[in-house]
Amino acid sequence: MGLIKKTTGLMGLAVNPNPHHTLGALYGKIIRTLQKMPEESVYRKYTEQIVRERAAVLQQTKDSFEIEQKINCGQAEELIIQAENELNLARKMLNWKPWEPLVAKPPKGQWDWPPSKA
Repeated sequence: MGLIKKTTGLMGLAVNPNPHHTLGALYGKIIRTLQKMPEESVYRKYTEQIVRERAAVLQQTKDSFEIEQKINCGQAEELIIQAENELNLARKMLNWKPWEPLVAKPPKGQWDWPPSKA
């Protein structure tokens, strides 16, 4: 049996008793949301790649410490927050439809960088 984590060491972030299950559910929801977007959508393509890689790590191991090491983006509880935020963003992107053409042509110089002084 693995070690039991008592604290995250991060103020206000409690230990999740079952991070493997929570992450699996969140990654599944993110993938289902992304699949509603066009395949050529850049956001879908790259986000789906990252989420599928992380989901594969979950399938390979049940140990939360090993998951944290392999994903290498923080503690399991931080990964859960990242996944929740990504799910919220994916749902917003689905409503915003950034893959569709602009309604009106942007003003000249809008996308220039650095911005020119008027």
